[in-house]
Amino acid sequence: MLELTISVPEGSSRKFELKNGRVNLGRSTANQLAYPHDPWLSRSHLAFEFDGQSWFVRDCASHNGTVVNSQAITVPHRLKGGDRIYAGHLVIDVSDSDVSSVVSFFEPQSSSSPLGATIVTSLDKALSRTSELSRQHGRGSFNASRVIQALIRAGRELAGHRPFSELFSVILDLGLSAVEAKRGVILTVEENGLVVRASKGESFEISAAVRDRVLGEKCSLVIADALLDESFRKQLSIHKHRVRSVMAVPLQTGDRVIGLMYLDNGDVVRKFGTDDVDLLTVLANVAAIRIEHARLAEVEAKEQLISVELAQASEIQQNLLPAEAPTVEGYDIAGLNIPCRTVGGDYYDFAAYADGKLALVIGDVAGKGLPAALMMSSLQARVQMLLETQPAPDAAMRTLNRSLSERSVTGRFITFLYALLDPQTGLIEYSNAGHNYPLLLHSDGSREELTGSNMVLGIMPDANYQLRKLKIESGDSLVLFSDGVTEARNSKGEELGEKGLADFLRNHRMMSTEQTVLGLAEDIRHWCGATAFSDDFTIVLVKRF
Repeated sequence: MLELTISVPEGSSRKFELKNGRVNLGRSTANQLAYPHDPWLSRSHLAFEFDGQSWFVRDCASHNGTVVNSQAITVPHRLKGGDRIYAGHLVIDVSDSDVSSVVSFFEPQSSSSPLGATIVTSLDKALSRTSELSRQHGRGSFNASRVIQALIRAGRELAGHRPFSELFSVILDLGLSAVEAKRGVILTVEENGLVVRASKGESFEISAAVRDRVLGEKCSLVIADALLDESFRKQLSIHKHRVRSVMAVPLQTGDRVIGLMYLDNGDVVRKFGTDDVDLLTVLANVAAIRIEHARLAEVEAKEQLISVELAQASEIQQNLLPAEAPTVEGYDIAGLNIPCRTVGGDYYDFAAYADGKLALVIGDVAGKGLPAALMMSSLQARVQMLLETQPAPDAAMRTLNRSLSERSVTGRFITFLYALLDPQTGLIEYSNAGHNYPLLLHSDGSREELTGSNMVLGIMPDANYQLRKLKIESGDSLVLFSDGVTEARNSKGEELGEKGLADFLRNHRMMSTEQTVLGLAEDIRHWCGATAFSDDFTIVLVKRF
């Protein structure tokens, strides 16, 4: 049985066990595995299919393709533990969800079992003895030749570029060949326990004491004659496969053990000895280093790919925002958005109508990063359609909310404010869906908080939204902002707050609105003592002459 670990760019993941005959994945909500906010997925991107014996992954003619272990697939790929699948922004790791189908562990009957028949060594000792054998190579030692040949072959086989998942079967073959064993299995330590990465043979029964010593104490163990131990004699696989000699070594890199290799031999094959465990211990160390390098290379490649795609996403997102504020006679207007990550969830926009009125909108999607940015893009498309019809702000809010609620994602919502300015009269009609209260700064230095708000967007499709009105007089300034502005904190944990924002704007009222919003961003950076914001920063400033 196979288990999928599906990770999204923000780092969260979900697990899914492949049980049924077919499982579909894609952007459409009709898929069992649906990711509607990943625009790089096709509606029906790929399928996992079971043929009665094995699971396969098949690309469903997706637009951006499906990659398995660094190779784009054009025909169904037979899945195995350790495979990694790339689809859209998703990374899907495949593991054997049921280790017991290959390996089982049994408890020994005594803690001393079987000391009389066990050889215990460590990586340091094995390296020392292997180095001595290497020096004997020139004197014609058979064991020295065997060691040198095994290590040379391992270096050759592991030097080339191989996908991470393919390394394990190569390493197992190298181990079996080096010590002339017939059966073996490699397990790695993962978050959810041991995972079978490669095996040759079936029904491996391993002593829990052996497992724990190898993983916990970095010991390499050889049980020369398993039949001398009562616990081993009682295991069915010992009789079924006529196991006589067993060996287990750690996959060790420095002081860290990432897994173990277990081999056994029948009674018709020679017993394992000290030279065998030394050789396999050194070989496993070389293999573990190669595994970690391959794992890091995949992580680096993934990060580079995500970095490139995020940069492209950032460029696309910035193009969704206004390139410049509109020119309106009698007013000075500016807007600024700075995401705290490469992409963000804040949004603002302007729309000038034929009758001279100007729409001002600002929104904040719950969350940060790519998921928030995807929702922001969806919001922007809906707002643009609404702006073309010039609805009243309260009617626009109801329409937006119904549309967003139909495809809402649990835990995701949007705060939003829609305002309509009549430049001739200074009248502003607005509706607020849970967004920060705008501030009206009067020419006499006083400030007014425009209270009154309704339900955030995307939760209750039948929510009602009220229309409110205010008038901006000559010398007044109206500021719309996201919480990334007022909730910015300094090293003492103090928030800028509405008062700090109002004070800055009042002290810089002689500057243009564009200079003011840029200066505010720089001032907050300095106040926080950081080069980047901890939340998306968005502000719209309207000043009437």
